[in-house]
Amino acid sequence: MNAEADKGFVEIDGVRLKLSAPHQATSQWIGQGEILTQLLACWLTVDPTDLPLTPRLVGPPGVGKTQLAIAGAQHRELPIYIYQCTADTRPEDLLVTPVLAQNGHISYHASPLVTAMLCGGVCILDEGNRMNEKSWASLAPLFDQRRYVESIVAGITISANENFRAAVTMNQDESTFEIPDYILSRLQPTLEVGFPDPQDEMAILQYHLPFAEAEMLALTVDFLQRSHQLKLDFSPRDGINMLRYALKRLSQDRAHPLSRDQAWHEALQNCLGPDALDLESLAERKQRTLGGNSVPMGLADFFFDPNDPLHPDRDDEDEVDEEDLGM
Repeated sequence: MNAEADKGFVEIDGVRLKLSAPHQATSQWIGQGEILTQLLACWLTVDPTDLPLTPRLVGPPGVGKTQLAIAGAQHRELPIYIYQCTADTRPEDLLVTPVLAQNGHISYHASPLVTAMLCGGVCILDEGNRMNEKSWASLAPLFDQRRYVESIVAGITISANENFRAAVTMNQDESTFEIPDYILSRLQPTLEVGFPDPQDEMAILQYHLPFAEAEMLALTVDFLQRSHQLKLDFSPRDGINMLRYALKRLSQDRAHPLSRDQAWHEALQNCLGPDALDLESLAERKQRTLGGNSVPMGLADFFFDPNDPLHPDRDDEDEVDEEDLGM
């Protein structure tokens, strides 16, 4: 790196890179202090030869995984860079992207990840399991003892600053890629971010919506806690969005105001869908969709009765021979 880094550029092996801007928003992590402590432990080094870990922050959407990583970076007083992973992310998107400049020349732009490597910041790879294997393969040398990446586009090798740290957030849903084992072995440990308890959930809503009335906050926390108990995926983010909409509806027309109860139920239905009006029924339907406690069927079960002697999976050893019974 050189003096130009302060101006948003850096030169490596004769290639001039334009750096990405850091993430500026602040974040407060409320409750679940143990998992923040665990994240900070991952980023420690206990010996000059030791290396930081790159943990996976795993949990349902909306529970604050990205906020947790931001809070950890703020605790270490390091600049924050966020890269949003998608299904069509390419290796060059993760590293260095060529851009046609006004003068007709090629300008090279460093991604938030590469910028964090060069500046000694924290990079959050957000929703990492939405990214394909080819893109992950380009990061394999970064997350082991080598700590570098190779940009084919720019023709350079980029080494990470000793202060560089990273974390990968991953949602627990089905719209994701299977990350190969050789990558998962580099993204350790797994830190599970769960739903907050009632006190923490109330504090989260009050932090984001300090202007909301206590009655509206209490309704929302009660709804969210019931959904957590029923193993539904409504999150603090959902509660915040519901309340924002309800509060906007309440303040929209002073001449014909909605009641608080009307506004809250309208927000619930419009933000989370009509099914959210009856959490118990929604939980039952979800359980049935997942198969409940039924025994999974094999292919033969579609063609043969379970007691059919021709059933290929029938266990003849469990049958009692009539002769053994003296019949």
